[in-house]
Amino acid sequence: MKASAKIKEMERKNSWAPTSIESEGVVQITKGLNQLLANVFALYLKTKNFHWHVSGPHFREYHLLLDDQASEILAIVDAAAERVRKIGSVTIHSIGEIAQLQTIKDNNDSAVNAQKMLEILMEDNQRLGQELRALHVITDQYDDYATTNLLDDWIDQAEQRVWFLYETLNSIK
Repeated sequence: MKASAKIKEMERKNSWAPTSIESEGVVQITKGLNQLLANVFALYLKTKNFHWHVSGPHFREYHLLLDDQASEILAIVDAAAERVRKIGSVTIHSIGEIAQLQTIKDNNDSAVNAQKMLEILMEDNQRLGQELRALHVITDQYDDYATTNLLDDWIDQAEQRVWFLYETLNSIK
């Protein structure tokens, strides 16, 4: 069974939710949060990959920047997954489900220059910010203030990561 079908079936079986959010809202918010989780895991791993493989004249600066950004990205995981559980639903369970749901592309290239790494991560963080904003619209629609509050912080963090990557790229051009 595909990850999305598995999650949908579990949502259907879980008819009682410890929340005042209407059931359609729980389904939509869960779908968005699980998509977010998949993309956060993908972006985390890509950021760590680049952190491990960066080289060049600004190695230390980039290595530390990417490590900080990876830690910030990973911090989203637990709060997002626990939010899904708090509204009475289920989260993704495996790498396979992540692979099915992620829209942020993996990077398996054996060599990527430092500038290209930063460009890729800037674009991916922009994409994540757009996804966060789209989910924000859904949480607003269902008056899910708790998730909306988390999203506000994560949007700000994504924008800061984009800004740091942008300014770092400008300093090397």
